[in-house]
Amino acid sequence: MKKRTKGLLTVLGAATLALGGCFNQASESTATSEDETATSSGLLEDGVLKIGVTAGPHEDIFELVKERAAADGLDIELVVFNDYIAPNTALADGELDLNSIQTGPYLETVIADTGYEFTQAFENITIPMGIYSEQYDTVDELQEGDTIAVPNTPSQEGRALLVLERAGVITLPEGLGIAATVDDIEENHLNLNFITGDPAQFIAQLPDVAAAGINSNYILDAGLSAEELAIAMEDPEDTTWVNWIVSRTEDAEDPVIAQLEEYYKTDEVKTFIEETFKGAVVASW
Repeated sequence: MKKRTKGLLTVLGAATLALGGCFNQASESTATSEDETATSSGLLEDGVLKIGVTAGPHEDIFELVKERAAADGLDIELVVFNDYIAPNTALADGELDLNSIQTGPYLETVIADTGYEFTQAFENITIPMGIYSEQYDTVDELQEGDTIAVPNTPSQEGRALLVLERAGVITLPEGLGIAATVDDIEENHLNLNFITGDPAQFIAQLPDVAAAGINSNYILDAGLSAEELAIAMEDPEDTTWVNWIVSRTEDAEDPVIAQLEEYYKTDEVKTFIEETFKGAVVASW
């Protein structure tokens, strides 16, 4: 058993965001053709592609994409948000051309609740759920009767439990998926004590529990290392929680979106994600 260095964790205030080589160089003629196509498209009538992003990984990654796009004459303006409601409202109202803030399941909920006519343009990153511990290095070190904290929010509780099941700690009913709650646990051979709570408070509570299910953006926001604190992580091949660039449905076929995807999905961006976030954010390509 390895005790983590103390003093790293500070109490977080209000909830931070929760609920994810080189650029291919086209010939000069190809780049010119792409620029002309994008400039003539509906989303670029004012000459600027306005993209809403949440502060953190989405913003950081798009700053790099923005630089490369500018070199080819595509002007991107980033509008940074600190919540998940305003970016979708702004997109629906035409104040944004695209946004990069949300997972597929969250988007489906938004559309069902609001009637917004949105389309998933292309996937970009996953911000995985992890089981984090200040006390242990692996799930194999968990002790009889240890306390595990999991989020009390819909689907996030199930995500955390699925990570624990994948790690062999518990067993859940087959097919229940992200709808699972602690009450559904079928096998718990260590007799672990599960508590639920506000995931925004889990960083501060880590010293008081054996481990906690935390979405990795909380780890990043606290300035901690997912690589050092994680004892189990979500399956990187699971595409359920991938984040999407989202457009209004009427703009889904705008050619500038395909151009933007080319700038985004490059070896340079993937390397940036791997080196900057060290497993707390995963490229989807």
